[in-house]
Amino acid sequence: MQLKTLTLPPPFNPFPHKTIFFHKIIVLIVTFLAYASFHASRKPPSIVKSVLGPNLQLNSSLSESGLNVVDPNWSSTDTGWAPFNGPEGTRRLGELDLAFLLSYSVGMYFAGHVGDRIDLRLFLVLGMMGSGLFTIIFGLGYWFDVHLLGFFVVVQILCGLFQSIGWPCVVAVVGNWCGKAKRGLVMGIWNSHTSVGNIVGSVVSSAVLEYGWGWSFLVPGVLVILVGVLVFMFLVVSPEHVGFELPREDVEMNVQVNGEENAAKDESEEAGLIGTENDSDSLAAIGFFEAWKLPGVAPFAFCLFFSKLVAYTFLYWLPFYIRHTAVAGVQLSHKTAGNLSTIFDIGGVFGGVLAGYISDMIGARAVTSMAFLLLSIPALIVYRVYGSVSMAINIVLMFFSGLLVNGPYSLITTAVAADLGTQEVVRGNSRALATVTAIIDGTGSVGAALGPLLAGFISSRGWNSVFGMLILSISLAILLLVSVVRAEIRSR
Repeated sequence: MQLKTLTLPPPFNPFPHKTIFFHKIIVLIVTFLAYASFHASRKPPSIVKSVLGPNLQLNSSLSESGLNVVDPNWSSTDTGWAPFNGPEGTRRLGELDLAFLLSYSVGMYFAGHVGDRIDLRLFLVLGMMGSGLFTIIFGLGYWFDVHLLGFFVVVQILCGLFQSIGWPCVVAVVGNWCGKAKRGLVMGIWNSHTSVGNIVGSVVSSAVLEYGWGWSFLVPGVLVILVGVLVFMFLVVSPEHVGFELPREDVEMNVQVNGEENAAKDESEEAGLIGTENDSDSLAAIGFFEAWKLPGVAPFAFCLFFSKLVAYTFLYWLPFYIRHTAVAGVQLSHKTAGNLSTIFDIGGVFGGVLAGYISDMIGARAVTSMAFLLLSIPALIVYRVYGSVSMAINIVLMFFSGLLVNGPYSLITTAVAADLGTQEVVRGNSRALATVTAIIDGTGSVGAALGPLLAGFISSRGWNSVFGMLILSISLAILLLVSVVRAEIRSR
């Protein structure tokens, strides 16, 4: 059924008589906080895994040899939380991640389609309120002593659906305000919200974990709702809503503007940005299958499938891995493992900014992404082999692993998606941006759903198998970019 485009009144301007630069800064800050809070609320499941699940005892001789294979004579020194504390606990935790991420990925496709047709501000607020509510409901399972697997699965599915609203909305809003010039750098800095949110979620969830695992969900859930109120009060979706037109260098100008048809067209090809409301083409929302056919969308979408698989495996399993892998012969506590895992996300902040800067400098997004992916393979191997030698070595190697793994993931989900959604083929159609963004990140989210699930199954065979799966995924991501990289090199 074809959705009709709804025409809603422009939102209230919270900052009248301010410059367009001021409004851009406010938009970047508000959307940054919005998506950081989304990610903060995704972090609790990874932090509480070692509390809910079994405390796996490793065979001492194999652990000392670095293989870290689970002892077949399973035992638990912690009681855990039924139904996740038995011998199949890690698999059930992986299935819980699958429930959230699969609904998130499916919801992403629909969220982008809807987001191109209704008020993005209200749609984003809806997603934040629903995400916060169901994150809190998951935590209530602690106080109400819920041990039904079905309860946790259903809550995660509903939470994933609301979470899927966030990304197409924030990227479309930022795309409306920001030009293509230095887009990689600007969006690389802006996209650090993902890692910042992970860090905040890890620190907050770890800090309150000792009072009961329910608090690890309650506090981030409340945070999302509070930031949702901030979004409702201060987010302006488009410059036109507050009476601004972007400067010529930042807009793909309509050929009729100021009577300078040819000059405006040339400048629009350089800027590659959103069209104005005078262009009837920019008012027609692009179709889902039509968006798939846009140049570059499919290769980057499937590349992100494997890139996000790797990133989200670390997101959901790194604290658990650290907890059950001795560092310098010492088994770390739940809280220490959760806090230490933030080093990976700190590396991700630098990786996103660096990838964006390099891609702007050389003018090649695919080449930059491939370079980071190639370097991430030896980085993961070295982290796996030498990460347990000492705490200092573990931190350094984890930082560089996060930098290289999250660099291309950040670049593709932001600057690449914005480039593809505002390319000349669609004449900067603002109503293509959310759809293209949803296709790319939605496809990536399918991989994100499979990664943690596979890790839950494969970890019973040893962590070497998990890292092997991650390296294979990165290799496939590299292969998917070969044709795009060749095209970029030929075009230079």
